[in-house]
Amino acid sequence: MNPFRIALANLRFPETPDESVAQVKQAIADASQRGARLICFPECYVPGYRGLGKSVPPPDGQFLSRAWAEIAQEAAKAKLAVVLATERIVDDGLLATALVIQEDGSIAGFQDKVQIDPSEEGLYTPGSERCIFKAGPLTFGIAICHEGWRYPETVRWAAKRGAQIVFHPHLHEAEPDSYRPTGFADPANSFHEKAALCRAAENTCYFATVNYASPGSPTTSAVVRPDGTLLCYQPYGEEGLLIADIDLSAATGFLAGRCRSAP
Repeated sequence: MNPFRIALANLRFPETPDESVAQVKQAIADASQRGARLICFPECYVPGYRGLGKSVPPPDGQFLSRAWAEIAQEAAKAKLAVVLATERIVDDGLLATALVIQEDGSIAGFQDKVQIDPSEEGLYTPGSERCIFKAGPLTFGIAICHEGWRYPETVRWAAKRGAQIVFHPHLHEAEPDSYRPTGFADPANSFHEKAALCRAAENTCYFATVNYASPGSPTTSAVVRPDGTLLCYQPYGEEGLLIADIDLSAATGFLAGRCRSAP
């Protein structure tokens, strides 16, 4: 076994952009205390996801730069790699993205959301490239929300290039009178968590999905093994860190590598 400990930050929606930064820094410190080597946050957590009736101030490049610097300092202090789901402004367009910070506080790069949901058109601009990242012995990819649920090729692309795990930051809240699950991939629930099982099994890689904590949430943060079985999940709506020890030697990417139709 070749273990690597990760943390998924199943946090409540921040009331302000400044609170989002404070909660990220606290989660990094807590994850480090619990022996994690990497932590991942929900979709656009800094400053908070736009849309769905959320009140988030207009995009602010200066705030983002300052927030990223503070969080990078905290990552270096904790000696912890960070997948910070955030947003960034590029050529006057706003992109949903994930900033990858190494354990020494250096910036590894961004994975922009390439496949945006139809409801996000006019809100976020789609990205155009996919990336692979490393954190010590771990190789990983990132597929953000809609693109991980509905576009299997986003996960396969990373697995074919050596990713042992694909992180999946998302936001999924309960709709009025919707089904309220108590167990992961409940047959009575939506397709979303079943898709998480498929993304892992069809590529022989780990799949780590991370949601906000909210009452009655239809999906929750979870880690799926490369054989498509559930490793662990966060109780629905419960705020906190989900800690998981993944076995890097189990993530072979075998099935992803046998797919000839994917790029």
